[in-house]
Amino acid sequence: MIKIEGISKEFKEGIGSKRVKALEDLTLDIHKGEVFGFLGPNGAGKSTAIKILINLISPDTGHASIMGKDVMDKDTRRYVGYLPENPYFYDYLTAEELLWFGGRASGVSLKVIRERTDELLNKVNLHAARKRQLRTYSKGMVQRAGLALALIHDPDVVILDEPMSGLDPIGRKMVGDIMMELKAQGKTIFFSSHILTDIERFCDRAGIIAGGKLRLVDRLDTLLSGGLTLEEVFLKEVEKAGGGIEV
Repeated sequence: MIKIEGISKEFKEGIGSKRVKALEDLTLDIHKGEVFGFLGPNGAGKSTAIKILINLISPDTGHASIMGKDVMDKDTRRYVGYLPENPYFYDYLTAEELLWFGGRASGVSLKVIRERTDELLNKVNLHAARKRQLRTYSKGMVQRAGLALALIHDPDVVILDEPMSGLDPIGRKMVGDIMMELKAQGKTIFFSSHILTDIERFCDRAGIIAGGKLRLVDRLDTLLSGGLTLEEVFLKEVEKAGGGIEV
């Protein structure tokens, strides 16, 4: 469902000519119907990889595709739902208006938008606040509205960048339940996080990235089969990389 082949990306650092390598030869396959955890410290390159997948930035080298289509093909977006780590929306919109806007932009019919809006706002516990402007929402409420927006067009692939950010324990459970429901429907979930317990709870496989390089990829049960905890496996790989980089 998601295929990343040999992607590298560099950025200029400051006003000088120094360049920082954010990703180096990233190659990764994510299968249909799985929850894949993309695990790494802050600044390891996770968000850079996601921005390439959703065509916000282009790689220097390499290629990525979703459902067989190049990520640079605008038609690919109709298959993908995306929740950024820090969603920012026009804050004068209500939650209903936000989902209407997202649905129409994705080519969804008005009838389906109405049905999906009611369903999703109930699911993320925002139905009672659906007519309030987003500027009156807490950070956690905005995060939940962003998740509903990511799902309005019923995508086959859902990309979540730190989706638990700013959520209280009830909100975290709700997002976890939605992820498991999506998996049961055969959706593919690419789930970026640095929170080990979330990876352990929800993911079938995980990849550990540090210093812009993918260090390890395997099933969760295999990663933990040697008697080490996920924290120990993670810290070992990060230590090998010499820590992360801030990208």
